[in-house]
Amino acid sequence: MGYSHQVGSKTYLFRDLKDLMAKATPARSGDYLAGVAAGSAEERVAAQMALAELPLATFLNEALVPYEQDEVTRLIVDTHDAAAFARVSHLTVGDFRNWLLSDAADGAALTALAPGVTPEMAAAVSKIMRVQDLVLVARKCSVVTRFRNTIGLAGCMSTRLQPNHPTDDASGIAASLLDGLLYGSGDAVIGINPATDNVPQVIKLVSMLDEIIARYAIPTQSCVLTHVTNTIAAIERGAPVDLVFQSIAGTEAANAGFGVTLSLLEEARQAALSLGRGTVGNNVMYFETGQGSALSANAHHGVDQQTCEARAYAVARRFQPLLVNSVVGFIGPEYLYDGKQIVRAGLEDHFCAKLLGLPMGCDVCYTNHAEADQDDMDVLLTMLGAAGGTFVMGVPGSDDIMLNYQSTSFHDALYVRRVLGLKPAPEFEAWLQAMGIVTGDARFTLADALPPAFNTALLRLAAHG
Repeated sequence: MGYSHQVGSKTYLFRDLKDLMAKATPARSGDYLAGVAAGSAEERVAAQMALAELPLATFLNEALVPYEQDEVTRLIVDTHDAAAFARVSHLTVGDFRNWLLSDAADGAALTALAPGVTPEMAAAVSKIMRVQDLVLVARKCSVVTRFRNTIGLAGCMSTRLQPNHPTDDASGIAASLLDGLLYGSGDAVIGINPATDNVPQVIKLVSMLDEIIARYAIPTQSCVLTHVTNTIAAIERGAPVDLVFQSIAGTEAANAGFGVTLSLLEEARQAALSLGRGTVGNNVMYFETGQGSALSANAHHGVDQQTCEARAYAVARRFQPLLVNSVVGFIGPEYLYDGKQIVRAGLEDHFCAKLLGLPMGCDVCYTNHAEADQDDMDVLLTMLGAAGGTFVMGVPGSDDIMLNYQSTSFHDALYVRRVLGLKPAPEFEAWLQAMGIVTGDARFTLADALPPAFNTALLRLAAHG
């Protein structure tokens, strides 16, 4: 089925829904690389106007990736909640945008709606929204998850403490970890990307993190960001695993490139649940995504990269994760060329995921060969804070020396909390106060002196070094 829209005396034709969605997408380098982007700004506007007139129900009848060929499509179709969708089933995409911006779409209404929204619907409406629209609607979406603390409460913004080290050196990791804790980071997760990715090393790292968390009674969770099969193997060998990590994408073929299927993810989830390590909840999965991952695997089926990204959120939603984040600028300028594209993509990803009911954070980041800098990241970080972002990264000096990219620092997280009056997860904040890391006032102020309990830790690091 084709679509068309007239601008002045010229009529633009779009061969199918996939083409219409791609042409309506705000400009980004990945869609040009894939050959699916609009050929001009006028064509993009024509596509956006045609998309705005499209009934939302169209997405239930026209699959962008064939049902028979793709288990992600089957997941989306087979788990769609028609009763939840009924409230907006009569709307066009443009009407849906208007409703989302209205006072009728409050937090309770958006929570009830989430199971009825497909990723393609979320992607479609995001394509006709301004940045302020993406921020406003996402802020109204409340998604709360729990493991050893409570993530996503109103007025809170959590951080992943990311103490990566290029040789997995224990003292280097511990120094970064201590630095982050002293700045109030780490309530979302203490998560390490291992430089040496094998099961024995995973067990070593996860055991080290477990020992630190237990020694200081920190109400947070740990994760070693290895392949899901390594985590399953580590659990089978008795490792103290809190969260299971996996990168995911929006098509079956792209997930195959990551070496995962839906059934494998469920196996991992059940393995983690069997350990019963959560104290206030049992959300045990941590997923990372990113626009361009399906295209980079040549597994996008001609679908634009932002819609592919939204489809990854259907995968994540299936497994009730504690955390999800888009590593927005990490894949490189081939997919998001500059700061403007990265900022827009980060806000789109956050909006779509929150609308679908996910605890969405963002790695506010860029690679060194992108046309972006830390000023662009400050803009995105601030906008995500205003939009109710669940968490961001905390990287020493904002420079990940193992993965070789630029992210957000412990200072950056402290900045956004202070400017917007945000706090860590309540259990973690109480621990920070009990340890003497922060004062008890409402401004989340760092203490002047080093907590006595950490003096010993610093001496151990100095002796080890």
